[in-house]
Amino acid sequence: MSEEGRKTNRPKSPLWDQALERFRADLAENDDYLDVIEVGSLEDLLNGIKLAGPGRTTLTSLNRLGPRLKFVDDFSAIIALYFGADARLTALVWGSIRLMLKLASSSGDTLVQDVLDMLEDLSLTLPRFRAYEETLPMDRGLESALLEVYTEVICFYARAIHFFRTHPHTMLRKGAWEEFRTDFGRTVRRIKRLSSAVEAEADIARMKTDQTKYKEVIDLMDDLRIHKTGGGGSVAKYHYIPLELNPRFCGRKQTLGNIHEALDPEKAADSLKAIALYGMGGVGKTQLALQYANQNRHKYQYILWLSADGPINLGQSFQEIAKRLKLAATEEELVDAASATLIVKEWLVENSSPWLVIFDNADNLETLKLAWPGNAHGSVLFTTRDFNAAHALATSGCHVQPFDIDTGTQLLLDLTGVDSNLASNRSSAKEIAQTLGGLPLALNQIGGFIAQRKMPLQDFLPLYARNAAKIDSRKTGLNDYDHTLSTVWEMSLSRLSGDSVELIHLMAFLDPDSIYEEILIEGSKVSGHMEVNFMQDEMDFGDAQEALLQAALVDKSSENAMLSMHRLIQAAVIRRLTRESQAKYFDIAVSFLSWGFPDTWSADIGHQHQAWIKCEKCLPHVHHLVKQAERFQIGPLNKQGYGELLLRCSWYLYERETYDIAQDLVNAALDIFPDKTSLAFASAVDLSGLIDLDMNDLQNALARFNEALELRTNCLGADDPLVASSLNNVALAYTEMLELDKAYEAHLKAIDIRLRSQINRIGNSYSNLSSLQLRMGKPDEAEKTLKKCPSLADFTDETFLQTGNPRFSGDMVLLSRIRRQQGRHQDALRLASKALAFRQKMLGNRLKTCDSLYDVATMLHEQQKLASAVELLKQLVAISETLKEGEGQLARANYKLAVLYAEKGQDAESKECRFRAVELREKLRAGSKEAPFDEGEFNKLCLWMLW
Repeated sequence: MSEEGRKTNRPKSPLWDQALERFRADLAENDDYLDVIEVGSLEDLLNGIKLAGPGRTTLTSLNRLGPRLKFVDDFSAIIALYFGADARLTALVWGSIRLMLKLASSSGDTLVQDVLDMLEDLSLTLPRFRAYEETLPMDRGLESALLEVYTEVICFYARAIHFFRTHPHTMLRKGAWEEFRTDFGRTVRRIKRLSSAVEAEADIARMKTDQTKYKEVIDLMDDLRIHKTGGGGSVAKYHYIPLELNPRFCGRKQTLGNIHEALDPEKAADSLKAIALYGMGGVGKTQLALQYANQNRHKYQYILWLSADGPINLGQSFQEIAKRLKLAATEEELVDAASATLIVKEWLVENSSPWLVIFDNADNLETLKLAWPGNAHGSVLFTTRDFNAAHALATSGCHVQPFDIDTGTQLLLDLTGVDSNLASNRSSAKEIAQTLGGLPLALNQIGGFIAQRKMPLQDFLPLYARNAAKIDSRKTGLNDYDHTLSTVWEMSLSRLSGDSVELIHLMAFLDPDSIYEEILIEGSKVSGHMEVNFMQDEMDFGDAQEALLQAALVDKSSENAMLSMHRLIQAAVIRRLTRESQAKYFDIAVSFLSWGFPDTWSADIGHQHQAWIKCEKCLPHVHHLVKQAERFQIGPLNKQGYGELLLRCSWYLYERETYDIAQDLVNAALDIFPDKTSLAFASAVDLSGLIDLDMNDLQNALARFNEALELRTNCLGADDPLVASSLNNVALAYTEMLELDKAYEAHLKAIDIRLRSQINRIGNSYSNLSSLQLRMGKPDEAEKTLKKCPSLADFTDETFLQTGNPRFSGDMVLLSRIRRQQGRHQDALRLASKALAFRQKMLGNRLKTCDSLYDVATMLHEQQKLASAVELLKQLVAISETLKEGEGQLARANYKLAVLYAEKGQDAESKECRFRAVELREKLRAGSKEAPFDEGEFNKLCLWMLW
């Protein structure tokens, strides 16, 4: 930084006064403040040390920090330049360093070496600036980011000075030093994060000097900043607890105390605090979590409840929370569960207010790991039946047991409202509590049953025994626990009649937490089953619900017309059905859910994004239906219909890039289809190949495509549009395998069929052929072919995006890559930036978005916009870490970050990213550990073109 630049006298920012106030508050000593402002520069500091004279060897060792403190010097000069030429600006830095070292070295204190190391570490975290940065234009974003770093640095110095003042004796200092080092660690992490933001803001400020050249990139980085800060501005306080508190909750004081001890937000901690409540179903884990959350509302600024019984419900919980907290600028940002999950997790990391996250029914460890806010500093409570899940992530656990007999007896007496002073009542209540094994869920249900019927307690056990005999007669092989609960539900279920029976039988196969009336009403219109037609009549449907609500078998939310029921009640309903009836109601559920998904096998219809909203509502129910079929070994009567539902759902999940669940469902469809020669079966084979292709499993993808091609040719003949679709997919696989001549031949065959058929899918063939020509190194031919797409006839940027079809974003990515090969780098960057923005909006944070992030980051790297490239790659890493299929993208992003950090002189960060990149590459491609560390090798881990 030149002297002329240093002396530039710009108006002082009002934010400076706030920084000064925080410094003085943390310092707490006015005399120290006067001492600090005497030293105005690094030169003054070093000269002061020399003047200390011989014998002060501890202080003279600061000279080794001279080169490292150059970063502090540059940063101080930037601050002075942009916030006014006030001598106090730099004095607070250099004077504080001098006073810290003076106090640390008093009485021969050996902690001075630690202070020197801290100063060096702190200096290395500061943002780096170029020598000519006095010309850097200042805007609000850069101003705010710079001042945040500056404030963080000087306030740490103030806290250090205050520490030494309040611990004047060497022995006292040593005892409290570890706590101070923890404070330093937090400060360094914050400054690293803030410094990255400063460098990114500086990059944007430079690009703003040429708005026409970088407009799309600037818009993209602004959008990224909005995503990270919560576009709509998050609400100041929010408690999202969607479940009702049981007013009859009792006992559990010790367990609640254990939870409080583990999670207390008023106790400082350097990492996430987490506790697991584990135990069998019905034992009261969810009610305990609800009770803790409600009792401690005053301690937490945010309480967030997530249904974690599967990836679909968990993702939808994250979407709901992100929406309620206003963490996104638009609703489009939350259409994808992965995007919402990432937004909430990043918000938790950034949020310093006390928060509590509750994962309910977290029985799948892998699902929980992807959602776990591991880098955040807050409190997490989760309920699970899985002992391993409880101890894999939580710092502590609590095994929730049934009530002891005395507590169970008292609960039953309270629930029934009988005279608890009568010895006969207490004796009968105790017998009932013993029979029910102290299970809270069973006691609550039976207490309501007895109270509703005004039944004497002594009359209950004979009735219970008769219903238990019914359960035994079915020879269901239940354990004692399940047997008890089934007997409890039997007593209520046996009293239902008419439409309420049909309704609860159907609900037993749907996702228990979110049974929307719309699904039931619309599904009944297309199901073809006469017994459910009552749902089309508002009064009849309401009467059926009322009977279930009065029997406490279901709950209903008045807010969104949604029914729910306990999973154990679902199990009891299914168990009491005959095998034939189980299959019957299973098939009815299949017919209802088919309403939500389009037919994807009868014709070549392409992307079905218009149906996504309906698909999303029905998705949890399909997933639950599959689990119920597996759990109860239910064989559907209409296997073809069930297979088609799974296929419909799989296509939707594939379009939304939820590959792991899509693969599971399409595999199930392939197994269930009775006719292995049908078009539906061929479509399932083809879809399996598309999933394999996106997962970079090229050999399997090609085999699947050829199998589907043969099936369709046999069914339809060689000239059908569906055959052309299969040929097109075969060509895609060959393109990725670099068998380019075979790919070209397959594309020409597909184009010939589509032209003769005169269908609207010819554009798909032309864009895929264009990508092949580009891979052949023929960008000009590729551009000519792309122009043949009917939908792209006008060939403007908006042509790609106006339809809202995510498939067209792939065409924009392709054109960007064509421009790059043609040497038109600015056009390439502009198009890639638009494609990325569109993919984030339509698809959310999925694999294709990762691919576009890498494209844009690579181009910014080529133009030496290193900080912006790093920001995009860090976003890519954060996204790919939440995706099971994202390891290839994660490895490649870490490779590029290693390169960028090396160029920025951040050797430790570069080494860490390099290690991770190589480790992931070896995991994905065994034997690649010694392969060259270059982009070509890491590109092999990802598809060349993700459509």
